Amino acid sequence: MSETYVHPEVLVTSAWVLDHKSDPKVRIVESDEDVLLYEMGHVPGAVKIDWQGDLQDQLIRDYIGADKFSQICSRSGIAPDTTVVFYGDKSNWWACYAFWAFKLFGHADCRIINGGRKLWIDRKLPLTKDVPHYPATDYKVGESGEKRIRAFRDDVFEHLKAKKPLLDVRSPKEFTGEMLHMEDYPQEGSLRGGHIPGAASVPWSRAVNDDGTFKSAAELRAIYEKEIGLKSTDDVIAYCRIGERSSLTWFVLTYLLGYSNVRNYDGSWCEWGNLVRVPIAKGA
Repeated sequence: MSETYVHPEVLVTSAWVLDHKSDPKVRIVESDEDVLLYEMGHVPGAVKIDWQGDLQDQLIRDYIGADKFSQICSRSGIAPDTTVVFYGDKSNWWACYAFWAFKLFGHADCRIINGGRKLWIDRKLPLTKDVPHYPATDYKVGESGEKRIRAFRDDVFEHLKAKKPLLDVRSPKEFTGEMLHMEDYPQEGSLRGGHIPGAASVPWSRAVNDDGTFKSAAELRAIYEKEIGLKSTDDVIAYCRIGERSSLTWFVLTYLLGYSNVRNYDGSWCEWGNLVRVPIAKGA
């Protein structure tokens, strides 16, 4: 059993970021739930990519198309061979969400600042309100990664029939159905509470430390393998409410533990909990 991350290169430290702050082949991207945080102060040289305003289609509940993604990358000075390093609030929920979105469009070199925005500020590292401007690129989208890393509701139905592993990464009260929404998010609830039948409850927060860094490989394996019984060869689907928390779990399983077949069901409970004639389960 490996005691180190399978792909340690996807995590970078704050020291690495400071060392590469002037590297033209590196672009730092901040992506937060709170869209005002960037304007309050950000890592010097970082650009802002808004998970909702930039990465979400404004008319269809889906991601933007390849043309819009190319425009966002081009305006941010990101080329296909750029190392894109994400960070954000909420222990990197949204950084992982943006990372996942970039992988949907086939971007090769994506990384995460371990500890995210919180650890950067806790260490009193430099922040700026200056918005950088980089020469525009002519970004061309590569091969789509959607089929490998994204699950739709029909995929979940097939998963249920085959009794393959499903991970519900929401809070325990959301999982049991006691709460119809995430705490402090009453406007984002569903008509029904509970979980997808057969899903295991593994809250996303178990994968991170109090300082926002990811837990060690040994700690992660103790959770997902010893406790839940997963294997690195399993076909796994993770979900939460809208796919943001489950993108962090997808990142952990795929890159830190080296699982080869993990998909994020970004429709998640906001879709499943409102669908007509689909099964749900309640309780622990």
